[in-house]
Amino acid sequence: MIARDLRLRRNVDFDRVRTEGRSWSSRTLVLSVAPNTLGANRYGFAVGKRAGNAVVRNRAKRLMREAVRMCHSRLKQGHDIVFIARNSFRADMTLDDISKQVEELARRAKLLQEAEQ
Repeated sequence: MIARDLRLRRNVDFDRVRTEGRSWSSRTLVLSVAPNTLGANRYGFAVGKRAGNAVVRNRAKRLMREAVRMCHSRLKQGHDIVFIARNSFRADMTLDDISKQVEELARRAKLLQEAEQ
């Protein structure tokens, strides 16, 4: 689980990342990234109501959190990062599906430390 102090929880933080940051998207996820001055990454997760009922939305957030937790140590630090599940998110998606998309988006955003080697 991502530590609570590394999570974005206020709307103003989400809005800042969306307006000041850059975005990349995949089939089912959108990644928005903005630099912060903390020296550590903070993460936010969002799912719109069109993606499905509460069960589907909560599952989407759990899968995104777990996928980010698995690759957190390989990400460059000092960013506020927001993952948004698109309406195309399906209830039958697996952690492996989401992990691949999270890593691909992080690679495209040049957030993975492996990309520099």
